[in-house]
Amino acid sequence: MKQLWAPWRLEYIKSADEDSSCVFCAAAEGGDDEKLILHRGVRSIALLNKYPYSSGHFMVAPTRHVAEFGELDQEEVLELHRLAAAGMGALAETYAPQGYNVGWNLGRVAGAGVVDHVHLHVVPRWAGDTNFMPVLADTKVLPEHLQETRRRLADFWPS
Repeated sequence: MKQLWAPWRLEYIKSADEDSSCVFCAAAEGGDDEKLILHRGVRSIALLNKYPYSSGHFMVAPTRHVAEFGELDQEEVLELHRLAAAGMGALAETYAPQGYNVGWNLGRVAGAGVVDHVHLHVVPRWAGDTNFMPVLADTKVLPEHLQETRRRLADFWPS
């Protein structure tokens, strides 16, 4: 079995414990560039992950603060999945990934860094995209600045 190591997430986990504000609620009310917003729907937002597993890693979250997946209403669930699909289309146009990991991390033991606001991760993948740098050097190599990734994906986001 292969493993995806993400030691840089420790920085996020430590800072999440220190900050009591909800990152998704703050993003929903903030500026698009500042909060790395890719697209705003009626009930949901799509935004880049500040601590991505790969270039283009984005999340979709309801604008309403919802802690439990089962508390989402049908319109929110539909829009969340539509935004995920639209974002995958934008990724395909701009980065041509060879695959995707798409998933919900519900609860701390399931890997959720933010446990009180549900969100869906979309991680573009390429053959050989995990390398020795994060494991041996505790260093992550991203070929592009997050603001440039945001601009490129937002420009290709379907209406």
